[in-house]
Amino acid sequence: MTREVFGTLADGRTVERLTIAAGGLTARILTLGAILQDVRIDGLPRSLTVGSDRLADYEGDLQYHGPIAGPVANRIGGAEAMIAGRPFRFTANEGPNTLHGGSAGTHRKLWRVEDHRADALTLALDLPDGEGGFPGNRSIAATFAAEAPATLTLTIRAMTDAPTLINLTNHSYWQLSPDPRATQTLTCPAETRVALDPAKIPTGAVTPVAGTAFDFRNGAAVGAGAFDLCLCLAPGRRALTPAATLDAGGLRLDVETTEAGLQIYDGHPGGGLAIEAQNWPGAAQHPQFPTDLLLPGETRVQVTRWRLSRPG
Repeated sequence: MTREVFGTLADGRTVERLTIAAGGLTARILTLGAILQDVRIDGLPRSLTVGSDRLADYEGDLQYHGPIAGPVANRIGGAEAMIAGRPFRFTANEGPNTLHGGSAGTHRKLWRVEDHRADALTLALDLPDGEGGFPGNRSIAATFAAEAPATLTLTIRAMTDAPTLINLTNHSYWQLSPDPRATQTLTCPAETRVALDPAKIPTGAVTPVAGTAFDFRNGAAVGAGAFDLCLCLAPGRRALTPAATLDAGGLRLDVETTEAGLQIYDGHPGGGLAIEAQNWPGAAQHPQFPTDLLLPGETRVQVTRWRLSRPG
């Protein structure tokens, strides 16, 4: 089935699962959180992203497995920031800080289906002014498109009627090996990373990865719960560009993105590696970072592309 009921939320609303496919790739997306729930390629009887067939899991421990996180992904230190010269406070949900939008998180929302074809799907979401402390009536559209032989592209467009902050990302955990305990090898050309304080809040500095455990330029193992950081790909958004490669179990995932950073996290007990193409965290508080600011009349376009293959 290409469109089916996945489950019912506590308030009675229905969550649907929609399927798209092309070539050897099949992807299933939920209307809850625009969750990329299942990604498969022909010949493998398992999903290459960590997920569940139970809606209740996505309302619990798996709430960040596969959704579009935002309106500002990652952490906002102290749950406050200046936006166009005005101070704003947001809902704190990780101690004094705001993580992935707090109570206004897009992962918690039921998105509407705007378009659904055999190989593409567009989900849309409206966020009201002031929700979670974020200004502006904002509209977001996320298009998932499958292409042969095994490529999936996510294009996110966002608009607002007042100055606001936008930094959206897909938060899938990729597990290419059939053994969820197995390590995977990540390669990324980033030469620096965003420096963090002990609470994982950006300090405003970027530091070289050379000589550290965070140097993935020649490939390094991930999967031992050692990484939760943003690798700096570029000083700002740019054209779609190769960003990282993940290898394991005879499979390879190539990631391309328009975004300036790549957050990696391998600390969830369910396994897998979160590869989050996004802006540098802390941009709202550190003006030297690439900006999260979105103004009326602008359209923020973010593109991430995943290519799956069997090398050799």
